[in-house]
Amino acid sequence: MSGTANRIQAEGVIKNIIREIVQECAARGEGVSETLVAFIVKAVVLDPYNNFQVDRVLASEDVQRLIELCVKRLLDGKSASLDTIKMQVYFDMNYTTREEFLTEHRRVLETRLQPITREITDNRATTKDELESLYRKIVSSVLLRSGLGSPTDISVVREATAALQSVFPQTELGNFLNLSKRDKDRQLIELTQIVTGIRLFNKECGKGGEGIDNLPAILNEAIPATLKEIQQQTDDVVDTSEKFIAVLDTMTTLSQKQLSNDATKQKIQQAMINSRQLELYLNILANDARQSAREVDELLSQFNARLDQLKTTIQNRTAVPTAQVYPQFMHLAVIWFSFQDEMVLLSVLSNILYSLEPYTVNTKELLADEAIKKYLAKVSIVTDKQRLQANNSGNVVQPEDRSEGTWYYPETTKNYDKLPLMYKGFCAYHLALNDFKLVHGDSRIGIVQINDRFYSFSEPKDAVLFCRKPSTYIEAIANNAKYNPELIQLLDLHAHFSNIAPYGDLTHSSSKPHLKADSGTQTDTHFHEKNIVKDYEWNEWELRRKAIKLANLRRRLTKSIQTNGSNFRRENATQVYLPKEQYVQTKRDNYTNVPQPKVYLSGIRGHQRNEDGEFLPADVKKVDLTLDIDE
Repeated sequence: MSGTANRIQAEGVIKNIIREIVQECAARGEGVSETLVAFIVKAVVLDPYNNFQVDRVLASEDVQRLIELCVKRLLDGKSASLDTIKMQVYFDMNYTTREEFLTEHRRVLETRLQPITREITDNRATTKDELESLYRKIVSSVLLRSGLGSPTDISVVREATAALQSVFPQTELGNFLNLSKRDKDRQLIELTQIVTGIRLFNKECGKGGEGIDNLPAILNEAIPATLKEIQQQTDDVVDTSEKFIAVLDTMTTLSQKQLSNDATKQKIQQAMINSRQLELYLNILANDARQSAREVDELLSQFNARLDQLKTTIQNRTAVPTAQVYPQFMHLAVIWFSFQDEMVLLSVLSNILYSLEPYTVNTKELLADEAIKKYLAKVSIVTDKQRLQANNSGNVVQPEDRSEGTWYYPETTKNYDKLPLMYKGFCAYHLALNDFKLVHGDSRIGIVQINDRFYSFSEPKDAVLFCRKPSTYIEAIANNAKYNPELIQLLDLHAHFSNIAPYGDLTHSSSKPHLKADSGTQTDTHFHEKNIVKDYEWNEWELRRKAIKLANLRRRLTKSIQTNGSNFRRENATQVYLPKEQYVQTKRDNYTNVPQPKVYLSGIRGHQRNEDGEFLPADVKKVDLTLDIDE
């Protein structure tokens, strides 16, 4: 069997396993997604404790055992590891960049507006009632597209109708119906922008604004509140991570044997991973919220500047050229639509923020355990800030301690803060230990490049130890990830596991970092100035030819004459009678029937003999069997 056939067969087997696990969990009252089940299947196969051979086809008993292990893991309601994996699946399936989300939001909005837009563009109104109905549909389309008020609110509809009539009266419907579908769509968008700008300007002047919320004020109040909530949760989760790290640091002491068993240590490590994963996601949401705050400030300054310019343009004049005021109204509407985009983005960030909280329940319960509390009361907790402050003295990896790799330092490296760090910036040395801990690296002590990958460390001595045997430590990190599959997504270890792809990403991309920077060079066109006369001619005969040509041109004159009967002064038309279609009949077809002659001759065979034996003459008779024509 070919490799392609084997792969297709393996994919079919995996799909069947995933389907059976989903059905089994549903039968036990737990609904799970196929994406979550797919990752759990791969995590169970990779776990060395389960003794699955990934390089051979699974037997039927192995498949059944795999299903049972996956179902047991998915139904474990006290597992912080499962909570982390669920959190990763949820975040990757619901979070996207600003540009991608806004693009998708606008696409969904256009899809929802498509029915009423189609009713307008495909309309063939002719009567007065039909034209009035079409105009009302245009008003509703403008309101729905702008988002300024409800089309069912009478006061909002009246205000929007008045604004629309000032730029698009009902008498223009005839011209609108004669446009192509594309031009109709474009004009509907332009009308929406102009009407929106007029209503916003009237609201600023105190002459309207029904159903229009003060989005800038709402955003200026909501964004700081969201940032404060994110910061509060970040501080709490960082504090939780630091406590678990402190517990792991001293779990091997003799005085705390009750917490030194492997099961308890594994639970604490899983809770620490859960906290660090939530911390990374909160940092992403905080960066997006700060970006929204900057965008709102910029939009607010543009909005106020455009309003001031409109007031200067209009002032107290009763009539203003449309070429001056309509573009300003349209720009004002575009700015307002950007405010609406920021509102939607902020709403999505808030939903994601509150949706992440249920995935930390088991971690909080473990932290509230009485044994953990007693243990924390006896240990000293070293915070992330204290680790950074400990390196403020300027300790860096010295040249004599560099055993392998290329070292970079912030003072000598351009775009130092943009280097793509491995393991999301966590200390590579601590990740490779058996009782691994997720400790943030300090890039100020230096970053080492090994095999096109960049690593950071929390202390100089950790970096020195790592660089002595980097391959051994890197392999140890991969082994730790096999026992804790949530680390694969957290630390972006997909390059170490070719059969594990990021959630929602079906293609495996290389993790090799690509450093890019804008640069430019300038080269002088001519190092030495040269005076080159382009029209210089050394041949005297060529000069003579040019002189004769110029002399001939000087004697040439251009003349034009126009008569009173010129055909270009008026349009001529001639009317003729087109040839008339007619026909003449000259003959007619007919036919006649003639009798078909039929004659029968009898007596031409069977001659008779006389008594002497001689043949007698034949007695031939002719019988005419021809029918008469009348018959």
